[in-house]
Amino acid sequence: MAQKAVAAKEATFTWQGSDKKGARVKGETTSKSIALVKAELRRQGIKPLSVKKKSTLFSGAKMQKVRAADIAIFARQLATMMSSGVPLVQSFEIIINGNEHSGMVKLLAKIKTDVESGSTLSEALEKHPFHFDDLFCNLVKAGEQAGILEDLLGKIATYKERTEEIKAKIKKALFYPTAIMAVAFGVSAILLIYVVPQFEELFESFGGALPAFTQAIIDLSRFLQDYWFLVLAGFAAVIFSIAQIKKRSPAFRRWLDKAMLKVPIVGSIVNKAAIARFARTMATMFAAGVPLVDSMKSVAGASGNVVYYDAIMRMRDDVSTGRQLQLAMRDTKLFPAMVVQMVAIGEESGNIDGMLSKVADFYEEAVSNDVDSMSSLLEPIIMVVLGGVVGSLVIAMYLPIFKLGAIV
Repeated sequence: MAQKAVAAKEATFTWQGSDKKGARVKGETTSKSIALVKAELRRQGIKPLSVKKKSTLFSGAKMQKVRAADIAIFARQLATMMSSGVPLVQSFEIIINGNEHSGMVKLLAKIKTDVESGSTLSEALEKHPFHFDDLFCNLVKAGEQAGILEDLLGKIATYKERTEEIKAKIKKALFYPTAIMAVAFGVSAILLIYVVPQFEELFESFGGALPAFTQAIIDLSRFLQDYWFLVLAGFAAVIFSIAQIKKRSPAFRRWLDKAMLKVPIVGSIVNKAAIARFARTMATMFAAGVPLVDSMKSVAGASGNVVYYDAIMRMRDDVSTGRQLQLAMRDTKLFPAMVVQMVAIGEESGNIDGMLSKVADFYEEAVSNDVDSMSSLLEPIIMVVLGGVVGSLVIAMYLPIFKLGAIV
């Protein structure tokens, strides 16, 4: 009976060997078999002494997730290496050997193997679209074609660092109120489940009807004691459902992004952050010599908001017909007059990338200042909310005591 050929899956192998000088070397690589690993080592001038398949037991739990910040660090490291004259493959080896992030080591090892096999760096990066977006790959390709890869890697690194800095600022601002509200929820749950029942036993000895507010708190306490797991499961289900709907429904994402732009304070920050990303991305693409129409799709994807994505894609269609960028921007009604004017000056002077860089600097600074202001504004509001929640529970518990004292 004929058997179907099963394609071998790649696995991680650890190896030890000796180089051309006889020095002991070791490392890890991904391949489909031990024989292929040995053949690759010999091709590199390394005599294999020991090749073993790395155990996958618990490897999934230990594998670290590659984040955008890790890609930014890698871009800066590679730019520094290549600007210092270190060859590409050797740069990868140095970065891999000095990296303690298991996920990055595995990712970079795959890219290094592809480059050694004859692929260009951009081709190797395109195989990992989750970590290297179109913008990253297009800029690397432009650098390879123009022979200025090290220069463009520096621009990519700067772009990634600025983008991650803005993200970190926004996350930091949102983390504080989220953490405080989580603490408020936790404290309230503890009071309702463990403290209120103690007061309930005391109130039963008083006899008579309890104040409506106190009775409502006691009823809520009983509900949580009996059905706390349902409340927790329902809360988790709501969060999971929203995440899944956002992931699968473009209409919901568009509605959510539009709503975010209209939220007081937060909406202003989201708008400025989108403009900053647009300007920074466009400036980087122009500096790399990427044609305007070709760069617009990458710029749209980097905006981080569906509303801006749609607007930039409409701008792309307008520009492809020969229309000026400033006029296409004005028609979207999303970009402030100052930004449109700066682009107009850049088009007239032939220095669009310089003008857009100034716009990006301005809005990145504005986002930073707004985030700091929002944090300062939210702090007293959160304290009032937290105090109000806990204070309401305390008042509810002492109302019957005050009522009993008034009667006596």
